[in-house]
Amino acid sequence: MKIHEYQAKQIFARYGVPVPRGHLALTVDEAGAAASKLAKETGNQVVVVKAQIHAGGRGKGGGVKVTRAEESEVRGIAKTMLGMQLVTHQTGPNGQKVRRLYVEQGLDIARELYLGMVIDRDRRRIALMASVEGGVEIEQVAENTPEKIRTLYVDPAIGLAAYQARDLAFGLRLGDKQMLGKFVKAVGALYELFIREDCSLCEINPLVVTKTGDIVALDAKVTLDDSAEFRHPEWRQLEDQDEQDPVELEAKASGLNYVALDGNVGCLVNGAGLAMATMDIIKHFGERHGVAPANFLDVGGGANQEQVTKAFKMILKSAKVKAIFVNIFGGIMKCDVIANGVVAAAREVGLKVPLVVRLEGTNVELGRRILSESGLSIQAASTMSEGAQKVVAAVGS
Repeated sequence: MKIHEYQAKQIFARYGVPVPRGHLALTVDEAGAAASKLAKETGNQVVVVKAQIHAGGRGKGGGVKVTRAEESEVRGIAKTMLGMQLVTHQTGPNGQKVRRLYVEQGLDIARELYLGMVIDRDRRRIALMASVEGGVEIEQVAENTPEKIRTLYVDPAIGLAAYQARDLAFGLRLGDKQMLGKFVKAVGALYELFIREDCSLCEINPLVVTKTGDIVALDAKVTLDDSAEFRHPEWRQLEDQDEQDPVELEAKASGLNYVALDGNVGCLVNGAGLAMATMDIIKHFGERHGVAPANFLDVGGGANQEQVTKAFKMILKSAKVKAIFVNIFGGIMKCDVIANGVVAAAREVGLKVPLVVRLEGTNVELGRRILSESGLSIQAASTMSEGAQKVVAAVGS
């Protein structure tokens, strides 16, 4: 689960990672008041107004503005930002509507660094990355100057050792004794946060060294691991449904696993592994024809007819879907249940796109008979490969 920058900084502050002072603003009036409040709190006459969306690259899109802490100036910026469709390289061409602003104190910056933590699933360890190229997208640094990224891996049995943090500090040219201590403390706090909050990503870009010798997280990006949600009921307060795909939210409420993609073939599959294989085989046969999966949808092993019907409807909510591929291996999930759900959903929504169904497993003959006797135009397939080729052909026809 992604959260906003201001929420990430609230968590940072709780664990002792230094952050600038700032205030959330949902209206123009609140933004102006926040600027005045910051000027009084810090004595600093410079503030930064930041659009709060779940995407990077906000500055390039006009979502970050540095200005004087004058209420009238901040109000003018807020009036422009609130409600705008902020387009960045991560939002896609349609952009994301700005509904929240974060007004933050300005800082005198001497250096910009990069610091991030992510789970390396191959090594089964947390990877800690740092670079002198702060303020630049880490992907660009990795591609153009990979030697400027220092990476170390934390043994889960031992945890982050102080010598590892010091090693990173020396690599970032933070050898001054006072600066070294501040950096080691900040890295240790970030690691504790990563573990205790069940994060899959923590990124500070940039981590700045101020002219007064302080180390401060100027930006904050945190992604929480959805698999640990049962341990964190407080996460519900961090969720911003305006930033999420409405179909994905509906699927979550229905107990289905759904992720929207950019393709044109809707997929309804039971089992995450089979769903991944289904997307792969559609991509394999459809790559030359501009055919690709439009979604990941796993109805699970114990879905009922109602859930299957809901899943079918969710797929058809996308205007990009030109055909549907139902690929079911009946184990716990019986093929006749899937077949009844498909027939019920197709009749209810008035199916107008080609439908290819491959059933195998428990009650497969009954399921196939239900489909064949439905009176609907359904293309049957006996293998996954045959089904994928038929759905690719259906999109191209």
